[in-house]
Amino acid sequence: MPSSPRETSGGGRSGSLDGVDLGIGNRVALVTGASKGLGRAVAAALAAEGARVALTARSAERVEEAAADIGGLGVVHDSSDLDGIPALVGRVQKELGPVDILVTNTGGPPAGPDALAFSREQWEAAYRSLMLFPMAMIECTLPGMRERGWGRIVNVSSIAAREPVAPLMLSNAHRAGTLAAFKTIARQVAGDGVTLNSLITGRIATDRLAELSGSLENAQAGAREQVPAGRLGTAEEFAAAAVFLCSEPASYVTGTALPVDGGLMASI
Repeated sequence: MPSSPRETSGGGRSGSLDGVDLGIGNRVALVTGASKGLGRAVAAALAAEGARVALTARSAERVEEAAADIGGLGVVHDSSDLDGIPALVGRVQKELGPVDILVTNTGGPPAGPDALAFSREQWEAAYRSLMLFPMAMIECTLPGMRERGWGRIVNVSSIAAREPVAPLMLSNAHRAGTLAAFKTIARQVAGDGVTLNSLITGRIATDRLAELSGSLENAQAGAREQVPAGRLGTAEEFAAAAVFLCSEPASYVTGTALPVDGGLMASI
């Protein structure tokens, strides 16, 4: 996990929500792609608020380690396996209870300088990961949330969904579509006590950002010049925003896409 704001950027505060009752104690949360980075930070923050958390990842070793660290349930699952989602949700329900909180997080697709150079297979894989997977997860968990009259669904998106990033053609195209899908569903179920929101991820100190930038040091240098906050964000700061959207006080916030970007996004 990334280091603290002070260590990564020379400033900033912790993303802790200590002292605030968010009303999610004993709620069952399912966080995908949670063995490291943003997903792990969100899972840890939810667990710290008293939620019973299930984490998924492709690697059994990593997901079990992450689950042990936060006191959650680790489940091996690859986001490309859409047919396995009912069994995944069924296991979580059997061991923890019905899913009240769903956080959909998947890794970013390949980057490249030429927007026209991606293969058909890469386009299809990105569509499956960034659009079909969140929708399939929602199809398995939303009906129960509506029946119980309470639910929170949050998708981890990217600034690329709002302001296309040149090397991220696949993210630009598919993440924008998922934002629209979440908005559509949010309006349909708003009267049922269920909210759907997205988080627009800016430059957060993660392995993914280090990969795209060549190194975390390069990313930090770029942030000092280009991010109004003058630094990278931390996974903990991102997780604090995610936990709020999953909370009881956020019950009137739905269909929105919240930037966590230090002011980087220029559009209104």
